[in-house]
Amino acid sequence: QVQLVDTGGGLVQAGNSLRLSCAVSGGSFSTYTMAWFRQAPGKEREFVAAIRASGGTTHYADSVKGRFSISRDKANSAVYLQMNMLKPEDTAVYYCAAGRPILSAIATESIYYYWGQGTQVTVSS
Repeated sequence: QVQLVDTGGGLVQAGNSLRLSCAVSGGSFSTYTMAWFRQAPGKEREFVAAIRASGGTTHYADSVKGRFSISRDKANSAVYLQMNMLKPEDTAVYYCAAGRPILSAIATESIYYYWGQGTQVTVSS
């Protein structure tokens, strides 16, 4: 059974940074594409970033390009989301996800098999 545990959320002021972590256990970490999604109050969950299993190619939503960076640590079976220049509109619950999507579906929520419990990020203005 694959388990994902998201940590690192918190309350920060706009312009500051946070680093989210996702620890993966119980599966073949190196074979999964890892992604971060987020869900703001009253909105649907949306894609934030992904990093592919092979080659480590990264993909980002337009809203976070240039500010967020996703990375993975094979030795520790972990994936990270470095969030810089945070804005109030980044406020959401952030979820880590694991799956094996084809490239064209990398931002598709339903393709991912496993999910973390979510970690709250609140950005004050």
